[in-house]
Amino acid sequence: MQIKKLFIASSLLITSFFIPNAAIAQNRGTPGKFDFYILTLSWSPDYCATNNTPDPQQCASGRKLGFVLHGLWPQYQVGYPVNCSTQKLPLEVKRRFPSLFPSAKLYDHEWEKHGTCSGKTPAEYLALSKKLKDAIAIPAAYNRPAKPVRTTITNFKNSFVSANNKMTPDGIAPFCSGSGRFLREVFFCSSKNGEPRICSAEILKRSQKSCGQPDFLLRNVR
Repeated sequence: MQIKKLFIASSLLITSFFIPNAAIAQNRGTPGKFDFYILTLSWSPDYCATNNTPDPQQCASGRKLGFVLHGLWPQYQVGYPVNCSTQKLPLEVKRRFPSLFPSAKLYDHEWEKHGTCSGKTPAEYLALSKKLKDAIAIPAAYNRPAKPVRTTITNFKNSFVSANNKMTPDGIAPFCSGSGRFLREVFFCSSKNGEPRICSAEILKRSQKSCGQPDFLLRNVR
């Protein structure tokens, strides 16, 4: 019995050392303590086509939205911090950044989950989000296409590199829905100062798995 107890105790100790970093990281973190940012642009036609209850503000007929800001997310090399404080996003700050997000409800959600981990004030966080979003040049082929566009992950990345001279292919990570058949969103990795940088190995691996088909489709805008 004593040997069995020692074995169980040893097993628990070993398990505690081998919990994946991602599982640890996706908990309340410390504001400003992270490694880099991800600016995430969602492909709005995919969200509107696949969500059971799409936001009417974003998906109303005739909106014709293409890439829209999902959020600016502090990241660790593996995993990410969330909900780092209980500070709220003031209404007057939101009003200073109209139409930054495709839906009004995203302001509070993104600030509370991700912005509180940035170490910035609400105004600074939204200002940086806007700056990085506005700095990305969308290739002509993907700028609100009226018809679906089929591409490969390599061609997709290279199109963004050609349109944005500071980007590299490893700084861009597309993610797909429908078992890799449709573009869902794109991660653009940047330093804490907002400069383009390569993404972590974890993100690039997940991207390659997500868009693992020979090619994928960008749904057309509506």
